Amino acid sequence: MPSDAKESFIPLSAPDLSGNEAAYLAECISTNWVSSAGPFVGRFEKIVADFVGAPHSVATATGTAALHLALIVAGVRPGDEVLVSTLSFIAPANAIRYVGAYPVFVDADPNDWQMDVGLAVDFLKNGCEKRADGVFNKQTGRRIGAVLPVHILGSAVNLPPLLDVTRSLGVPLIEDATEGLGARYEGRFLGTLGDIGCFSFNGNKLVTSGGGGMVVTPDTQWFEKAAHLSTQAKADPIESIHDDIGFNYRLTNIQAAVGCAQMERIDQFIAARRDIAAQYAEFCKTVDFLNFMPIPKNVEAVNWLSAVLIKNNSRIEIAEKLRQEGIETRPLWQPLHRSPAHQDSVVLGGDNAEKIQKSALCLPSSSTLLSSEISKIIKILSLD
Repeated sequence: MPSDAKESFIPLSAPDLSGNEAAYLAECISTNWVSSAGPFVGRFEKIVADFVGAPHSVATATGTAALHLALIVAGVRPGDEVLVSTLSFIAPANAIRYVGAYPVFVDADPNDWQMDVGLAVDFLKNGCEKRADGVFNKQTGRRIGAVLPVHILGSAVNLPPLLDVTRSLGVPLIEDATEGLGARYEGRFLGTLGDIGCFSFNGNKLVTSGGGGMVVTPDTQWFEKAAHLSTQAKADPIESIHDDIGFNYRLTNIQAAVGCAQMERIDQFIAARRDIAAQYAEFCKTVDFLNFMPIPKNVEAVNWLSAVLIKNNSRIEIAEKLRQEGIETRPLWQPLHRSPAHQDSVVLGGDNAEKIQKSALCLPSSSTLLSSEISKIIKILSLD
């Protein structure tokens, strides 16, 4: 907490660990199953897979690790290109570089802040050509290894038009649903619409395991390869024989125990976040300088973070005013095509993402946020 902030600190997105987390952790300690070989790991995988309706799941150390594995098993190769949302946390772009591929950043749609699907579809249809050995960018000559739309803030990318094209071209679609566990697009859970999906259980997520991620897929071979690679590609249950370059990406039993306890209350967490978002959205209707983040009608969002668009270019000033009152907020991420870490990448558009990022502010959204705290936040905002 900032030293000059008031003591009644309101965090942006804090975990609620008031369920069976302590009991399950005590079980890990009393049985000495604290690393990745414990029973909670498989249990956590099954709970998440059953919840979203995925046939297979692999628990990983982080959401970034899940993305890395997904890119590998989907067949993305060094020198390929991967279309990815530019208005996103940096993890998916970094994971693309981990496999030696190059990101092609796709602008945001101002109507939902998600990847501009029309722009991506147009690029795949008109900016690329299909050959016997794949789909290639006409300008760079690189193969399109995958498309990686990022569902941001607990809402969803308009996937069907994009899926129609990727499937007709034979290009894998990897869903980054790391912020969207429990959200649905036209009744289907995010992470299960594409060919493979990824989730995150970082400390600030809707459901947390302290850190961690998960890969889900209907493809048995992809699942088996992801599971194999996540445990250093160990090929023999007894002997230390490794048949591939693997990774130390397996989730620990302690983390999975927390995740299991969290999943027992996921419906409660979702209901709380939706109620918080509804209160913010209703307030935004009463002031002319704020718009609540757009949620498409065919999306059942989980509202991981509630965000507002500030029309009078005072995002920094408003964030500072809230900070002085002990209220944590967060701007959206620098559009990735502007990141010094990804200079000289191909970008499709970009202006919309920059405009949204300049004016958007994420407000406290913890599942435990009190009505009195929401009232305090709204009162400060209304005095702009």
